[in-house]
Amino acid sequence: MTPDWMRDAARRYESCNRATLRWLVARGDPGAGFLDTKVHSITGQDYDATSGLRGPGYTYGWIQGRGLEALATFAGHYRGTDAAFAAELETAASALYRRLAELHARDGHAYFLYDRDLRPVVSRDGDLAPQTEAGAIFSYSDAFVAKGLCAAAPLFAPEARTRHLASLMSVIDAIEDGRFQMDETRPLSPASVDAEPDDFGPRMILLAAAGLLHRLGHSDKTGFADRFIDHVLERHFDPASGLLLTIRGEDICNIGHAVEFCGFAFEHLLTRPDDPRIAPLVDILLRCLEVGMQGPGIALYLSARTGDLASPYFPWWPMPEAIRACALGFQLTGDRRLIAPWQEADAAFFSHYWRDDKSFAYQTRTLEGPVDFVPATPDLDPGYHTGLSLLAAIRAIGA
Repeated sequence: MTPDWMRDAARRYESCNRATLRWLVARGDPGAGFLDTKVHSITGQDYDATSGLRGPGYTYGWIQGRGLEALATFAGHYRGTDAAFAAELETAASALYRRLAELHARDGHAYFLYDRDLRPVVSRDGDLAPQTEAGAIFSYSDAFVAKGLCAAAPLFAPEARTRHLASLMSVIDAIEDGRFQMDETRPLSPASVDAEPDDFGPRMILLAAAGLLHRLGHSDKTGFADRFIDHVLERHFDPASGLLLTIRGEDICNIGHAVEFCGFAFEHLLTRPDDPRIAPLVDILLRCLEVGMQGPGIALYLSARTGDLASPYFPWWPMPEAIRACALGFQLTGDRRLIAPWQEADAAFFSHYWRDDKSFAYQTRTLEGPVDFVPATPDLDPGYHTGLSLLAAIRAIGA
């Protein structure tokens, strides 16, 4: 029997998701294509032509790919229960799918930042310069856009499923072949890749593709997920702290990324609930949340050795990711140790970040309060970190 607090949580998550999605589709022309979440999370004001790279003249591949995955996923989710709402989401998702599919076909890649003419650019010393052609190099933008295209193709272009799946697998191949570049603000090149540290971020982000592929009926393509889980546990687990080191051999821990990794691993391993890696993953998750839940939420970086803050910033996204990870871990194991941190992450998000009057969250806080610090892209979350995390928790609660 589902406890009352879980039913209450599921209702709260559903209300939050609907509010965000309605806000998202209500902004701009639903048939125009790209999503517009260019809003200052503190003031609630739209960015405009005076806002520089935050303004409407610039498009971030990261955000559009994430938004497409979210819209397509929720459109499918609501088809059987709220056809009218699903149709609204499909209208926006269809237009975005067409724009991203055309852009990806044009370049063979997705890029972090596009200018007003949709040319890939980077900002150098305040000036914009053309981004180098990616060629054999792949990036997070490639990953998010490929995931979005894969999620949307069954709804809008079934004939393109194979092509988009191949694009996604190319990103995975690049990670394993040493051709993946994390920092997209630098020229894309083998030299840039070689200069980057041994960070588990790329494998963590692409691990999320395994859950998507299972839902799309491509479980036969998820062998990479097991390799990614093993790689991260073997190279980044620190027995002394019980945490995952962001960069192998260094003290810094991105707790949010470690929590995400556990959640994505659980989502993949729902197909194999007896997998022996589940128990140590639960222990890592519990340790991450024991050390990481400080101040209003989870700090961007902590010292693995001492647990001390290594950043003043507390972004919004680790809390919904913690909700997802705890919910899926509990679904898999029934381990009641996960309940308290789940509830703590829930309370932190809805008390300190979620703005019910705005239908979005503060992007970042410090110990003093909300602060204008952009963690990755200036656009607000298009239902990705928050929406898809809370949807996974809803499904886990209803399982």
